Amino acid sequence: MKRSEINTILQESLAFFEQSQFALPRWATWSPSAWKDNAQAHKEIITNHLGWDITDFGSNNFAQSGLVLFTLRNGKIDESNGKVYAEKIMIVREAQLTPTHFHWQKMEDIINRGGGILIVQLWNSLENNQLAETPVKVKIDGIEQTIPAGGTIELHAGESVCLPPRLYHQFWGKKGHGKVLVGEVSKVNDDFADNYFYQSIGRFPEIEEDEPPLFLLCNEYEKN
Repeated sequence: MKRSEINTILQESLAFFEQSQFALPRWATWSPSAWKDNAQAHKEIITNHLGWDITDFGSNNFAQSGLVLFTLRNGKIDESNGKVYAEKIMIVREAQLTPTHFHWQKMEDIINRGGGILIVQLWNSLENNQLAETPVKVKIDGIEQTIPAGGTIELHAGESVCLPPRLYHQFWGKKGHGKVLVGEVSKVNDDFADNYFYQSIGRFPEIEEDEPPLFLLCNEYEKN
């Protein structure tokens, strides 16, 4: 991805969060130099990779396959800082796919916080990590439902689904209904070791630096 594209996405994301009346922490709009100056004071933010995460999953087509995430809080899987939970806020565009994946350890609730309609497609996984053909039992707002392998559910504003470890899922915004503000409440999040994508993809984009960064992404603090 080009840095100019990421900067544009960041500006659009801030506007959508404001429109949705979802407030971010003050440091969400810090400049790269502000992070450099405050690296020690804000060690938890930096080491737990809080903040902006823009990805096209290696597709080179963000509109088709991509996601905006902002990690608000997070701990470590080894519980070294005592925090055993994480929270994210995401923006999913119409027909914009987050590819099929599961998490080895993380259980998560995916929540439609407002805007459009989120479509989630689900499969059980086999021991060899292939897609199972068995029906999927899943809880939507605490109520268990059974859907066929590869079946979809629609989450409207205020609705949520609980995804246990090793449950394959992919999601996108329903066409014609606008962007979706999506929340995630989960166990500790580790994007470097806990994600398994059914097809090999790039989780963090390679960036072509065609202009200075507006804000740093969560995997860029140590490089700054």
